[in-house]
Amino acid sequence: MSDPAFYGDTWAPIYDEVFTHLDPTAAVEVLAQLAGTGRALELGIGTGRVAIPLAARGVAVHGIEASQAMVDRMRAKPGGATIPVTLGDFAQVAVDGEYALIYVVFSTLYGLPTQSAQLACLRNAAARLAPGGVFVFEGFVPDPTRFDGNQRVQVNRVDPTRLDLLFARHDPVHQRVTSQHVIAGPEGMRLFPVEVRYVWPSELDLMGQLAGLRLRERWGDWRRGPYTGSGGHVSIYERT
Repeated sequence: MSDPAFYGDTWAPIYDEVFTHLDPTAAVEVLAQLAGTGRALELGIGTGRVAIPLAARGVAVHGIEASQAMVDRMRAKPGGATIPVTLGDFAQVAVDGEYALIYVVFSTLYGLPTQSAQLACLRNAAARLAPGGVFVFEGFVPDPTRFDGNQRVQVNRVDPTRLDLLFARHDPVHQRVTSQHVIAGPEGMRLFPVEVRYVWPSELDLMGQLAGLRLRERWGDWRRGPYTGSGGHVSIYERT
């Protein structure tokens, strides 16, 4: 999508409700350790799901976010009003200074529509790392077997007052998944589109090399479980 704010503006009203099951505790613990006494920068800070508890740990957190609606949601939460946010496309990493930690969680990097935009993001992030700093990525490992004929229909929730469905199309050539979340309830039927350009871990490593980063560690989750090649991964990069 050409408008970097489109996803956030569309999803902001229900984002925290839909993803309330995501517990940031383990992520915050790891990120706080990696930041140490230095500053941290979150790319795509959203409603502050990770940034707010990380700031509560004493880490100086700055955020970049394209959607003012998402930032407004964060500002309304306890502790969210004091976190500085740069409004804009996080691929540009248009902030001043250096950071001990730059991180992007929940596959948010995949929201950048092209490989060139994703690579530019890594390059710009690498340029903002302080000496000894790290870039941390959390994302899902692509699984093309989830799709039957490059399509998927999924029922997320059914109860007496609400229906939540997912319709998705997979483009394996361009590594894109275009989906539509359909929520029907007392408010009527609402559509929440998502379009991602996923990245294989090996591709991410190559992007890192081109950006002047090298892989330091890779885990299967925030609890430092082994990476198995499926599910998700947490990858930590340092400057070469």
